[in-house]
Amino acid sequence: MARVCFAMCVGVMGTALASPLYPLYQDVWHLKASDITVIFTIYMFGVLASLLFLGRLTNRFGFLPMLRAGLIVVTLGVLLSMVAWNPESFMLSRLAIGLASGLITTSASIGMSQLSRAGDVKRAAVITTFAMTLGFGLGPLVGGLIAQWVPKPLFSAYLPSLLLGLIAIYALFTIRIPPLSTPAASAHHRKDWLTQLLPRITMPPRALSRPFWIGSMGAFSAFGMFSLYASLAPSFMQDILSWHGPAASGASIAAILFLSSTFQLAARRVPNKMNAVAGYGALVVSNLLLIATTYTGLIWLFMLSALTTALGHGLANLAGMSLVNKMATPASRAGLLSSYMIVGYLGTIVPILGMGWLSDRLGLAYAIMIFSASMTAVTAILTWAAHTTQPVPSPGN
Repeated sequence: MARVCFAMCVGVMGTALASPLYPLYQDVWHLKASDITVIFTIYMFGVLASLLFLGRLTNRFGFLPMLRAGLIVVTLGVLLSMVAWNPESFMLSRLAIGLASGLITTSASIGMSQLSRAGDVKRAAVITTFAMTLGFGLGPLVGGLIAQWVPKPLFSAYLPSLLLGLIAIYALFTIRIPPLSTPAASAHHRKDWLTQLLPRITMPPRALSRPFWIGSMGAFSAFGMFSLYASLAPSFMQDILSWHGPAASGASIAAILFLSSTFQLAARRVPNKMNAVAGYGALVVSNLLLIATTYTGLIWLFMLSALTTALGHGLANLAGMSLVNKMATPASRAGLLSSYMIVGYLGTIVPILGMGWLSDRLGLAYAIMIFSASMTAVTAILTWAAHTTQPVPSPGN
């Protein structure tokens, strides 16, 4: 369990590592804000492709082989990022990291669910989301600190992630878990190999469609808010708050994710519906505070916005992951988790691409206000929908 958790944390570490480095890439390669959002979303397209085409391979081969494969690919992607010589080579590295990230999050989530105590879906969800957000936070924090004070930042910032990736790969190959023999696994084994690669969206039973979509759209909103900070926070902090350097932007991104993990641990015994309502409500407040920050340039408003974003991100992800674990059967878990993650990751693509397009035409400040106003409306509707929806019972109830 500990080695799988460590592998997941290290695997996602490289995904957000580049965030505080984007201003440096802008200076070296003379990139626009829209170029940065394109680079950022190429990673997300890699994740979506992985979830659509590779997510169900975990049912066929088991979580451990797929987790090993994902970790190897993400480590190679980090290595390519280190030696990237132009925007195109860097985009290729981000695409590889995205493909690996989808494999890692799906296979590790299923693995920790299998290794956790039988029936304890909330514990499995807490461990999964905690490891994921911790890894996402460590990447920009370590990368930003190294890039601030160590020579050759676009090379040296990736070294810790590369070394930890090699350690995690070794750790995974020391694990020996007997293959699970289930009807689902046998059925998948009989199917044609190529059939497993065809994209297919798995949905819950019709009676659970409403809570599933509420939880998935909560992930959409939470992922979108984090992606705003991850892709444009360095430019935002420099232009509006007059904060400079990768250490400051990396620390702000990491703080959101570390606080998100803390809120998840604190709320692990809170009823799932209450977590959803509180999380979506916090995202409403965070967007309003970000609008106020853009208008006034006050640092304390920015800090409040980051704090409420962390609260919303943590509770929304905890509620969504717990919901999927409650709904899923052993046969549907990989597909349902992939469907949930696909909706979430769309929140990192569609709004952020719009942000980059608006930034080039209207300026960063106006783009952020339009983004935040739109997300305020979405999360307000989600808060009301979560409040008026009956809770999903735990398995066996």
